[in-house]
Parts: sequence; C-alpha cells; structure tokens
Amino acid sequence: MKAVVTGGAGFIGSHMVDLLLKENFEVVIIDSLVNGRLDNIPKNPNVKFIQADIGDYSINFDSYFEDVSYVFHFAAMADIVPSINNPLIYHKSNVDGTINVLEVAKKSKNLKKFVYAASSSCYGIPDTYPTLENSPINPEYPYAHTKRIGEEYVLHWGQVYKLPVVSMRFFNVYGLRHRTSGTYGAVFGVFLAQLLNNKPLTIVGDGEQTRDFTFVTDVVDACYTAAKSNITNEIFNVGSDNTYSINYLVELLGGEKVYIPKRPGEPDCTYADISKIKKMLNWAPKVSFEEGVKIMLENIEQWRESPVWNESSIQTATQDWFKYLGK
Repeated sequence: MKAVVTGGAGFIGSHMVDLLLKENFEVVIIDSLVNGRLDNIPKNPNVKFIQADIGDYSINFDSYFEDVSYVFHFAAMADIVPSINNPLIYHKSNVDGTINVLEVAKKSKNLKKFVYAASSSCYGIPDTYPTLENSPINPEYPYAHTKRIGEEYVLHWGQVYKLPVVSMRFFNVYGLRHRTSGTYGAVFGVFLAQLLNNKPLTIVGDGEQTRDFTFVTDVVDACYTAAKSNITNEIFNVGSDNTYSINYLVELLGGEKVYIPKRPGEPDCTYADISKIKKMLNWAPKVSFEEGVKIMLENIEQWRESPVWNESSIQTATQDWFKYLGK
C-alpha cells in the first residue's frame, strides 16, 4: 500500500514514516525543508521524497497522490512568536496548504483515510481539566488559530465531499529528532541544549505549571490506529493520560535552574481527556514520561548544535509575545 506524509522530513512526520515503513508501505514524503531536515529521511527504496511547499497552488501534486491509500497531513508552520510576527506565512502553510492537500487527496480513487495533525493549542486556556474534545475553542495566537481553521476545513471536506477524515489533536509532543535550531520554543530542546552546555535550565514562572507530555512514537501510533480504523469525521485528543510539572521534568533532567517571568497566553495546565480515543479506537499511550525523558537523555547529543538560550536572549525573543498576548 501507498501513503503520503506531508511534513515527513519533520519531527513527528519522520516518525510516522518510520512506522509506515515497518508496516511495509510505500511512502511519499512531501516537505519544503523549512522545518524538516534531510537527515530525517530514511534511505529506503520504498521512500520517495519531493521537496515542495504544499501551500504553493502552482505545483501539481496529482501524480504523487495516485492510488494513495492513506494521507497523513503533518506539514505546518509551528511556534508562537513567529506566528504573531508573520501571520500570513502561517495562513499560507497551515490553511492554504491544508486545502491544497485536501483537494489533491480528493482525487485519489483508493483513499481509505486522511489523517490531520491538529493542535491542542486550539483550546487556548481551557476551563476544565482533563480537557474533552467538545471543550470551547479559544486559540490565543495565530499558530493555534490557523491549525484550528485547517481542522475545520478537513472536517468540512469530510462532510461535503465524503472524504474519510480524522483529526488528531496533539498535546505537547516530545521525542527524538525534535527541532534543534531556530526560534525559542519547546521546552525539551531548550533544556537539553542548556544541559549540554552546563547552563542553568530556564524555568518559566514558578515551574508548577503542568504539561501533557506525549512521546512521539505514541503519537504516530495513535495516527496509524485511527487511519486503519473504520471511524471517520471524528476528532481525537492524543495525550499521555497524565500531566507533569516543569519542576518534575527539571528534577528528572538534573542540572542548575533559574526562574524567568511567566508568559501571557499560556495555560497553567495542559491535560488531554483521552477517554474517547481509548473507547472508540482502543488506543492508549505506551511510553511513560520517565521512560521518555530517559530516552531523551540517552540521545542528548542530538541537541549539540542547538541554540543555547539564557535569560537575556529569551527576554529578547519573547518581547512580542508579551506585547501582543499580555492582557
């Protein structure tokens, strides 16, 4: 069978490719390499790589989707501050790109499932924890908003054109190959680079905020399980079934620490209610948080070339965060 993975050279997408290859799929990777890396693409005769921007309507992608059985749409622009500074770029990638992939996938005669990588950031600062799929939608910044609009298009194409779609709302994904360069962002990349360079770990606020850290292999396993099921036009939270404080993460990692100001627009807790995916897909996460952190530490050299953030550089990088999201 054949699958297309957009963003397949990226962090989560490359793990999706690995799983599909284990399941004997032919895989077409479409990635612009803006966030993805060539090193993430396996050298395998069953992999075909196309470097292209899925938001570019002038490119004809039809031939790559011929006879495709599954589409895993992971390509997207991520990060909060760049989305605040460049909302049009995010719209082009996360909204226009999604519509483009939907339109091409619609032409496949063999499509069994279109799996969309949605974001739990659509919930904004939730009212209830654990957070259910039917919780209010309240994105706090353009990245979250564009991912939510993309999700709406996916579900709408399912409704109108009968595309067999599912949307998977990811919570705080971490794991190997997480991006090691670029803008200030995910806590694991920041902390591991600081550890490698014997710098203090910069903890936002008092560190008591908690996150539903979900290991990347569990995330792609959830996507594959949804793809192989007969369930369509549904939204599923994908989480670890728990939530962990940043202070606990720092305790597991070790090292010195320093506290920096709490940021606006961030929830004190992210915690997915995964009862729906457990019930409907019989899926549950397999990698414990402690095991996941151990894997990260064993592979810490992956972050050797990452930028090393400190209090001053973080303050500079997050100026617009405070400017636009501060109440």
